Amino acid sequence: MQQEGFWSNAEKAGSILKRTKALKDKVERFKSLKQEYEDLGVLIELGLEAGDETLIPEVSAAYKKLKEDLDNMRIETLLRGPYDRNNAIFDIHSGAGGIDAQDWAEMLLRMYTRWAEKKGYTVTLLDILKDYEAGIKSATLHIEGENAYGYLKSEKGVHRLVRLSPFDAAGKRHTSFASVDVMPELDDNIKIEISEEDLKVDTFRAGGAGGQHVNKTESAVRITHVPTGLIVQCQNERSQHSNREMAMKMLTAKLLELKEQEHKDRIDDLKGEYREIAWGSQIRSYVFHPYSMVKDHRTSEETGNVSAVMDGDIDAFINAYLKHLIEA
Repeated sequence: MQQEGFWSNAEKAGSILKRTKALKDKVERFKSLKQEYEDLGVLIELGLEAGDETLIPEVSAAYKKLKEDLDNMRIETLLRGPYDRNNAIFDIHSGAGGIDAQDWAEMLLRMYTRWAEKKGYTVTLLDILKDYEAGIKSATLHIEGENAYGYLKSEKGVHRLVRLSPFDAAGKRHTSFASVDVMPELDDNIKIEISEEDLKVDTFRAGGAGGQHVNKTESAVRITHVPTGLIVQCQNERSQHSNREMAMKMLTAKLLELKEQEHKDRIDDLKGEYREIAWGSQIRSYVFHPYSMVKDHRTSEETGNVSAVMDGDIDAFINAYLKHLIEA
C-alpha cells in the first residue's frame, strides 16, 4: 500500500510540474506579445516623426504578426474542455474512392504531420496500413503537446477531395473521401475498468520501416475489446510491452468516449459529425480542379491557397471551428 501511495504522489507531482511549466510558458508568451505591441508603437512613432514612408512595409508586417499572435493566444482561451490540454491520438482512414482515396489519406497524413511540427508538437506514427499500389488505408498518430487534442478535435469528420486523378489514364476528375477521428490521451489519474477477460490480444510482426528488430519479432500488438468490438493496434515501439501499453491507452480513450455517450445505441454513432466516409457527410472540401478552394462546411471558412493548406496551414479552419463552438 505504501508503494502504491508513493507512485500516486509521484504521478501527481509530475502532473503539477507539467501544468506549472505550461502556465509559465503562457506568461512568457504574454510578455513577448506585450513587447511586440510596444515595439510596433515605437516603430509607428518613428515613421510619423521622420515622415519616412519606407517604414510602411515593415510596420504592416509587424502588425500582421502581432494580430496573428494575439488571435492565436485568444483562441487558446476557448479551449476549456476537460481534455483539451491533453495529447491527441489521431486516426486517418481512407474511404470511398479506391486508390485515389488511399492517396488522399496519405496526403492528409502529411498535412497534419506538417501542422503539428509547425506547432512544435512531437509526432509519433503508432500504426500504418499501406496499400501495395499507392497511399494508405489507415494510420494512427500520437501527437504530444499542450492543447493538441483541443485544437485537433475540430478535425474529426470526413474530408472530401476533388481533383484530376493521377491514377486515371484519361485524366478525369475524381472525388475521394477520407475520415479523421481524434481522441484525447488520458492522464494516468483517469481510470477505466477493463477486465483482462474482455480482451483478445494478438501479436504480429510489424510492417514497414523499423529496423531488423521490429520486422523480425512479433512486437506489434492488436487488442480487441470483445464486449464492444473496439479494435486498437500499435506497432511503432520496439518492444511488445511498449506497444501493448500504448494500445491500452488508445483503447482506454475509446472506451471513455463510449462511456460519455452512453445514450448512443451503437458504436457507429460515435463517429461524431460523420457517419459514412462518402458523399453528403463531409465536414470540409478540398477542391484542386476545376478551381482551387478549401472550404469548411460547418463554419463557411474558406481559402483559395490549397497548396498552403496541404502544407499544414490549417489554423484558420481550426480557429473558426473553436469560435463556432462558443457561439453555437
